[in-house]
Amino acid sequence: MTRLAISVEGQTEEEFVNEVLAEYLIPKEVYPIPILLYGNVHFEKLVSEMVELSWNFDAVTSLVDYYGFRDKGKRSVRVLQKHLVQEIKGRSLGAKRCFPYVQKHEFEGLLFSNTEAFGVIEQVTAHDIAALSDIRRQFPTPEDINDHPERAQSKRIVNVVQGYRKRRDGLSVAQETGLATIRSACPRFNSWLTWLGRLTSKV
Repeated sequence: MTRLAISVEGQTEEEFVNEVLAEYLIPKEVYPIPILLYGNVHFEKLVSEMVELSWNFDAVTSLVDYYGFRDKGKRSVRVLQKHLVQEIKGRSLGAKRCFPYVQKHEFEGLLFSNTEAFGVIEQVTAHDIAALSDIRRQFPTPEDINDHPERAQSKRIVNVVQGYRKRRDGLSVAQETGLATIRSACPRFNSWLTWLGRLTSKV
C-alpha cells in the first residue's frame, strides 16, 4: 500500500479526495490522505508543506486552484507547476515522489464535465442546466472555462445556480458526474490521475 499525501486548499477538495479519488485509488493499493492547507495558498507555503510531507509519506501531491494561487504572478499554470517541481527538487531527496498539481483554473471546472449532473442540486432548473451547457460549449474543455478574472468557473456557476455552495453542492455534482466522465473531459486532470494510479510501481 502506497500512502499518498495530498495537500488540498479547502474542505471541498478534502471531501473530493475522501469520497471520489479514494474509490479509484484504493483498489490500486494507493491510499490517499488529504492534508488541509489553512489560509491562502502561495508558492512558499505549498513547497514547504510538500517537502515536509515527503519525509513521512510514500508520495506527495497537491490539489489547489490556479485561480486563487496568491503569488502566481504572470506565470501560466504549466510554468507555475514547473517552478514548484524545481523548488521541491532542490529541497527534498524524495522529490521524485512529489508531483505538485495545480488545477486549471478551479475545482469547479471539473463540474462542467457533465452539466446535466447539476440536476442533483434541488433548486436547479432545466433552464439553469441549459445555461451551464451553453457556457461549456464555448470552450475546448471544462478546464479552459475562464477567459477573464470575473468569469471564473465558480462565478459562472453562482451566476446561474442561485444559492450554489461549493462545499454543499460541489461534491454532489462531482459524484453524480463520476470520475470516468471527468477524466474523459479534462485532459490535465486525467494526466494527474494517471500518475497517481501508477504510484504503487514507482515507490
